[in-house]
Amino acid sequence: MRYIETDTITNVVAKLCIEANYYLPEDVLQAIQTFKEKEISEIGRDILAQLIKNQEIARAQKVPICQDTGMAVVFVELGQDVHIKGDLYQALNDGVAKGYKEGYLRKSIVADPFLRANTGSNTPAVIHIKLVPGDKLKITVAPKGGGSENMSAVKMLKPADGMEGVEDFILKTVEGAGPNPCPPIVIGVGIGGTMEKAALLAKEALLRPLGLRSPHQHIAAMEERLLEKINKLGIGPQGFGGSVTALGVNIEVFPCHIASLPVAVNINCHVSRHMSAEI
Repeated sequence: MRYIETDTITNVVAKLCIEANYYLPEDVLQAIQTFKEKEISEIGRDILAQLIKNQEIARAQKVPICQDTGMAVVFVELGQDVHIKGDLYQALNDGVAKGYKEGYLRKSIVADPFLRANTGSNTPAVIHIKLVPGDKLKITVAPKGGGSENMSAVKMLKPADGMEGVEDFILKTVEGAGPNPCPPIVIGVGIGGTMEKAALLAKEALLRPLGLRSPHQHIAAMEERLLEKINKLGIGPQGFGGSVTALGVNIEVFPCHIASLPVAVNINCHVSRHMSAEI
């Protein structure tokens, strides 16, 4: 049995919150640079160049890439041979509060959906814990901006709708989102399970590096088809028109009931923030 102090967890989470908001992931930067050369719109190319410059400034000056520093979504892979000396949830939330304070990150969380009083600490975080083999603790912090999250959707399709129905729902969701999620976007899709499982799969899909296709051949082909179709919608960078609406489509699947075909679409802006550490 390996023991981990909660103070260690808090400090790691604080660092991840800051780094996720300051530094654009390398796979996302490479995708923007690659798609910039493919963009047919002059305005679109200029916007993509500005996004590249923006992340350079953020990295050099250690400031947030975007003013919306998001709601902290924390994924934890907890080794079954690890014992946390204290309250894990409290340690994670303390880390978020510490990171958002020390990193001068905007606090965007309200304590009640209707009363709307700000908690002042960007907590509580949304926390997902998975028990895995081993004696390690892996933590991923994925700040999620409100604009892109608001454009996400879940739908319970019929099995008879098949791949065509799923693709149609995804395309309509992206088309309806238009410029609101600050394209070029990254699209996470979850298919299968139950309503809430599909939504979680979609969120987890956003963590997969861009360009890394699904191991399932028919799903990988679907990802390619959807990316091509989405980029033909003409929404373009920041909604000003063009051929680069999305940088990637990542799909995760899970077994489901014989009567169901749940589908969730979780849209991310071009920043697509996530940072991981292992303790």
